[in-house]
Amino acid sequence: MPTERALQLAKDQELDLVEVNPRATPPICKIIDWGSYLYQQEKAERKQKAKTKVSEIKGIRLSLKIGAHDLDMRREQALKFFEQGDRVKLEMILRGRERARMDLARKIMSDFIGSLGDDVVVDAPMSSMGGRLTGLIRKKK
Repeated sequence: MPTERALQLAKDQELDLVEVNPRATPPICKIIDWGSYLYQQEKAERKQKAKTKVSEIKGIRLSLKIGAHDLDMRREQALKFFEQGDRVKLEMILRGRERARMDLARKIMSDFIGSLGDDVVVDAPMSSMGGRLTGLIRKKK
């Protein structure tokens, strides 16, 4: 159909003539309400955005002298964070003479990670900076 006729049809219906595929021969156009179309697109984007969850990083602090019950509580807390889809940053601060026991600190953290199960992935390996030992873990998808 000629462009003038398509424009006249759109004007008669009080709608807009929108070019859908300009590369086709001849170009393909549609008669639609452009304002309503933009509103529907924006509405769909908002709905999609509402469904996505941004993963947060939750922190769990361990210590060199942590007891078995406290370790169990931290494990339950980490599992709860994983269920919510969050990543967990493990942190251990060594004070004073505890800094000489970095090997024991690494063992406690690796045992803690092992106690969380097989579906845990280490995002950032354990790193020490001064008297602070940190690591980032998440659950496999």
